[in-house]
Amino acid sequence: MIDIDLIVEDDSWDALGDLESLSRRAFAAGCGVAPAEGTVSLLLTDDAVLRQLNKDFRGFDKATDVLSFPAQEMDRPLLGDIAVGYGVCARDAATQSKILSDHLTHLLIHGYLHLLGHDHMQPDEAAIMESLEISALASLGIANPYYSD
Repeated sequence: MIDIDLIVEDDSWDALGDLESLSRRAFAAGCGVAPAEGTVSLLLTDDAVLRQLNKDFRGFDKATDVLSFPAQEMDRPLLGDIAVGYGVCARDAATQSKILSDHLTHLLIHGYLHLLGHDHMQPDEAAIMESLEISALASLGIANPYYSD
């Protein structure tokens, strides 16, 4: 079971309704394909904060949709932190003709898998991670985010 420490810094997220339930549902689906127990600190914020975090921790001076920061083993039961920026998330959802809540769910599952050590830098790692994401999303009735017509 995943406990969530949810912080919402950008009121734009409120349009999605019950963010606590949406987050719980996403992390439960993630646990269904990659079981873990612990706490995830989740920050739903704006592009400016994501840009600064991306610059500070990854050296990229640009906004991004989601960032994950796995906790150290000594910090357990904290699994780590996930931050999602509203602007990039909403624009990507619109560009890809996806429902915003479904796209956020995907990003949360994606971030959760990063907290558990999954990555997508190498093709074989990407295939494993994407497969887990697709399975978790399918369990929620959300279409494969990597398939396009």
